[in-house]
Amino acid sequence: MTSDGDGSPLPVCLRSAKDAQEEIRTLAKDSLKKQAARYHLEQYDEKMQKAILLQLKKRARRRKLLTAVCALAAFVSLGYFAGYYYLADRSGTQFEELAELKKKKPVTPFRIHRTGEQEIPDILDEYKNLYNKNKSLIGWLKIDDTIIDYPVMQSPDSEYYLTHNFDQEYDRNGSIFMDPACDVLKPSTNLILYGHHMRSGNMFGDLDLYESKSYMEKHALIQFDTIYERSTWQVMYVFHDNIRQDTEISFKYYQFIEANSAEEFASNMAAMAEMSLYDTGVTASWGDRLLTLSTCDSREESGRFVVVAKRMA
Repeated sequence: MTSDGDGSPLPVCLRSAKDAQEEIRTLAKDSLKKQAARYHLEQYDEKMQKAILLQLKKRARRRKLLTAVCALAAFVSLGYFAGYYYLADRSGTQFEELAELKKKKPVTPFRIHRTGEQEIPDILDEYKNLYNKNKSLIGWLKIDDTIIDYPVMQSPDSEYYLTHNFDQEYDRNGSIFMDPACDVLKPSTNLILYGHHMRSGNMFGDLDLYESKSYMEKHALIQFDTIYERSTWQVMYVFHDNIRQDTEISFKYYQFIEANSAEEFASNMAAMAEMSLYDTGVTASWGDRLLTLSTCDSREESGRFVVVAKRMA
């Protein structure tokens, strides 16, 4: 213990704080003196010296304010990134739990039923528990050796799963979801899946690794099951594109869901082959089914990165 000057004891921690404050004031004064010395104040009359010192003090206050603002900005940025990666980690844990739920024995039996004239097949056992939790489940997407191992959702609202997770909670990661116009029972010629390109790598954050042909060759097969059937798909086209004006007459991959003729199918295949970054050697013909994975491409406004695969027989 020591004294604060009037005889009363002062804790060491408080003494240290006071000492630090005094040192800061001394350094500030010293700094001001050094700056004043550079201007050789002795050359000026008293009035000019006061004016120069006033300007130097204002400059020092501005520097302190700028330092405080920068420190606050750094703190806010750190908090943002900490929150971002916390949510990313939480999201990863949730998907691990859902993957484990796939392996458990179904709690509720499912039977084939009819809706109008359409017969709906039984849901696969591994997806029954998940379907019980959320009836928007339409399938599961998995690419070996990647983080992509997710349930796929489908909602009449095309934007809902941009900001909601499997538990229907708000989540900036969103979910992988199928275009609402696609029909897995019909089935549509092309099933289009969307997902965010997250910096953490979550969702379709690593999809653009397919820019490399050597990467594609090691990950050419994609496992996408609907809740009714299992299937494997082979990568066929990889390309960059963007969302175009409705009035623009051009091929729009995000509108290619159904081909109504062999000619239309061939035309769409030719358009994608022309855009593709490389030749995979895989082709498709009228009657084949396609799977399209789409995510954002930050290199241009409204940019998209797209991987198209063909269902294997």
